[in-house]
Amino acid sequence: MKKALIITYYWPPSGGAGVQRWLKFVKYLREFGWEPIVYTPENPEAPALDASLLSDIPKDLWVLKTPIREPYTAYKRFVGRKKNDHIKAGFLTEKKKSSLTEKIAVWIRGNFFIPDARKFWIKPSINFLVDWLHDNPTDVIISTGPPHSMHLIAKNAAQSTKIPWLADFRDPWTNIDFYKDLMLTKSSDRKHHEMEQQVLEKASRVVVVSHGMAKDFKTILNRDYDVITNGFDEEDLGKDNHLMDQTFSIAHIGSMVPARNPVILWQAIHELLKEEPSIATHLEIKLIGQVDYSVKETISKLDLDQYTKYIAYLPHDEVIALQHQAQVLLLVINNTPNAGMVVTGKIFEYINTGRPVLCIGPTDGDAASILGYTDTGLVYDYQDLTGLKVALRNYYIQYQKGTLKVEGKHLSEFTRRNLTGSLINVLNEMVD
Repeated sequence: MKKALIITYYWPPSGGAGVQRWLKFVKYLREFGWEPIVYTPENPEAPALDASLLSDIPKDLWVLKTPIREPYTAYKRFVGRKKNDHIKAGFLTEKKKSSLTEKIAVWIRGNFFIPDARKFWIKPSINFLVDWLHDNPTDVIISTGPPHSMHLIAKNAAQSTKIPWLADFRDPWTNIDFYKDLMLTKSSDRKHHEMEQQVLEKASRVVVVSHGMAKDFKTILNRDYDVITNGFDEEDLGKDNHLMDQTFSIAHIGSMVPARNPVILWQAIHELLKEEPSIATHLEIKLIGQVDYSVKETISKLDLDQYTKYIAYLPHDEVIALQHQAQVLLLVINNTPNAGMVVTGKIFEYINTGRPVLCIGPTDGDAASILGYTDTGLVYDYQDLTGLKVALRNYYIQYQKGTLKVEGKHLSEFTRRNLTGSLINVLNEMVD
């Protein structure tokens, strides 16, 4: 079998969205004649722990681990957090305003830890992998980011060993939605762009998760980009028959950062409750994952607290069950300049549930294209109050009749097994 060395920061028992993509690729690579070898930190700062993901790791997989030195202990001490606290996703906060110390910490992180807080793992990893690859040659090296330090490790290891290198981008680099919030100096901004340019130039192949990302990267470096989306794993569905919620439940899975606060939706629900009070007897809003203070504040101001249920991080297998039980699945695309190219990982699990997806985001964006292609949901712009009220009213009528569901089309194209086949095509071309 051909061999692929995969450099990834996120690996089980780490949970969260960052681990899913390459865990699933690794799960199916052997079916296509490739043996994966994973290189990952021994002691990473995990956003959450999820032991349920361990079952996806292939038997006898070779996982290489080395210690990583990260600044998070000092960061937590500086901002007054406990040692065992998990770092919040993006710029999610639990308080109305960020403290001065938190703002200082962000400035330090943006300007002293380039490209990210894992920078101290780059040099030790290069030294380790170059020696290891000398004794254990592989056919390709793969890096996945963010964190983009993984790409810098792979770039140097590939240059030293002359092994082909595939750089996989799950998110953009300098065009990621929170890049402007890092408070970068001109010098720091230049360093990020230079590193990004080098990775795009030196990688043998570059894979991205959406056509919008490919188009965006072309403005940075005009080369070919392979688009391989995220997907859903049919084996995640389990054998149990998922009982539907008896309530008119609207569920959102994942973090709700400030840029993902669907104010227009909360307004639409608030108005509908006044216009059709009967909805109040059935309505349930489920927010599964971390929720920013600003979201909770909006919900309170619009008198929706009594209908809202906040559920902390859950293992992936429990999340899958909740997705199948909900009456409506909520998808919110961050309201940022790069919104058109954003395709969240959960959209693919959503489309395979048979539940209608209500999306708030660009109606001409990549997420909208996927929902339209699969016929699994509706998309409304960030300001379309009238459209959202009509959609919610129609969903409620169907819920009352027991007919609220979608069939979906072209779903097989987005299974993790078939997407691994697309990856294999790229890998085989790299070594032919």
